[in-house]
Amino acid sequence: MREYLLTLCITAAVTYLLTGPVRKFAIVAGAMPEIRARDVHREPTPRLGGIAMFFGLCAGLLVADHMTNLNEVFEKSNEPRALLSGAALIWLIGVLDDKFEIDALIKLGGQMIAAGVMVMQGLTILWLPVPGVGNVALTPWQGTLLTVALVVITINAVNFVDGLDGLASGMVCIAAAAFFLYAYRIWYSYGIEAAAPATLFAAILMGMCLGFLPHNIHPARIFMGDSGSMLIGLVLAAGAISITGQVDPDVMNLFAGSERNAVHQTVPVYIPLLLPLTIIAVPAADLVLAIVRRTWRGQSPFAADRGHLHHRLLEIGHSHSRAVLIMYFWSALIGFGTLAYSVNSASMWIVLGVAFFSAVGLVLLLLPRFTPRAPRWAQAFVPPRYRRPRAASAAEAPAAATPRTAAVVAEQECPEEADGHRSPVPAGAASVNGATAIGGRSRFLDRRTSGSSH
Repeated sequence: MREYLLTLCITAAVTYLLTGPVRKFAIVAGAMPEIRARDVHREPTPRLGGIAMFFGLCAGLLVADHMTNLNEVFEKSNEPRALLSGAALIWLIGVLDDKFEIDALIKLGGQMIAAGVMVMQGLTILWLPVPGVGNVALTPWQGTLLTVALVVITINAVNFVDGLDGLASGMVCIAAAAFFLYAYRIWYSYGIEAAAPATLFAAILMGMCLGFLPHNIHPARIFMGDSGSMLIGLVLAAGAISITGQVDPDVMNLFAGSERNAVHQTVPVYIPLLLPLTIIAVPAADLVLAIVRRTWRGQSPFAADRGHLHHRLLEIGHSHSRAVLIMYFWSALIGFGTLAYSVNSASMWIVLGVAFFSAVGLVLLLLPRFTPRAPRWAQAFVPPRYRRPRAASAAEAPAAATPRTAAVVAEQECPEEADGHRSPVPAGAASVNGATAIGGRSRFLDRRTSGSSH
């Protein structure tokens, strides 16, 4: 465990330290596209954060290769080298897309090629544990197709959910933490060395996300871009493939005792079929809904829009940070709930706990729909959004009644509502300010815009 934690910390440190220089490089290279109508941020923000994450991945694998115990993973398995090959290819495609906006079909082809590269080096699904049947051996073609499909689905699910500051990196970090605990339990408790590569991949993935998250939390100073979202999606898929199709369930020797006990004992065998799906359950649901929504409208499944789950949370009335935290909550509930069920599937407390926290999550999700108003005597102790609107005084009435002033203030506070749509902001270091690039953010209204004579 110490070596895994050391690998995680070094990966996070390298990613964190490189993100600042990568941000400056992205600004100089012009990797700051114009703001689109579906974007949430209001100022051009540099991309290419995946460069720092990729070098963090390389640092983590290099350090693990020189560890006393983790070195056996590289000696007994070719999976780390397969991961590095596929990650390098998908990262290169993502960097080109962040700078030049590659066509979606070309990116899809690159994802399939990266998955094929990993399959050629041995990172593939060899068999599937099917409940009630046992191990089902797959032919090379079946294993290849299933591996490529899982890689492509995971990459695009993570890419689709990357729409708010810190959302994708945080959700993948939570998923990787749940996956790490599961894989480590299989490796340590059952003594199955084949689970060691998946445990290493999960530790490195957590380090990549934790190192990048401080730069990407709202307000984001840099985006990971497709170079980062596709990269962490591929690493997540690689860990799922490794522990699903490489670990032999028969090695656990759980098929003993009565039929009822055998059903409960073999739950950890079947969890690998579900855990790779549950850890990306929220991004995968967003992906499916987006495809159905766009196809129903007669659009391409790859056409961008503002109908994702995080966009809908903002429309309900949640703030940017609260929408991200809600998505974190559901990812943690699904991932760690499945993990707890795999440890003790016979416990009713786990089921009741998951149901309770699901109800809490639904209440938090719909809270803006039922915003209460505090009584007059308690308004000093509650946040402003729960206070009753204050009546305008006689001195404030003329100013509040000026149509031009009200329009200007509304436009300054929410320009997309005033115009009905977002106006593209030109990219470039000369036209950006605030936390997302160079310079300071002005806290005062432009007097020329407001029409003030002073």
